[in-house]
Amino acid sequence: MYIVNGICYANNNCDEIKVQDALPLRGGMILVTFTSGEKRLFDTTLLTGSAFEPLKKEDVFTKVSIFHGVMTWNNGEIDIAPETVYENSYPYESVDTI
Repeated sequence: MYIVNGICYANNNCDEIKVQDALPLRGGMILVTFTSGEKRLFDTTLLTGSAFEPLKKEDVFTKVSIFHGVMTWNNGEIDIAPETVYENSYPYESVDTI
């Protein structure tokens, strides 16, 4: 809960989250870097609905772009809100291998 200008809100107050970079990986996974610097893994295979069907094609999936902090495909025909990506992704910690 937080209060802004005398109005009480039930959810958490947070800065606007945006995607800074998206690296397609195997199996429909994307390594997402947010403007906060945090990296998270997002599984596009869990997206449902006909709008996301084209992402099953590797030539579409691998051509992700960032437009105003939002991941998009097919010249903006497919997009996913950065808040949705964040909430449905997992923290990523790189591991150095020798």
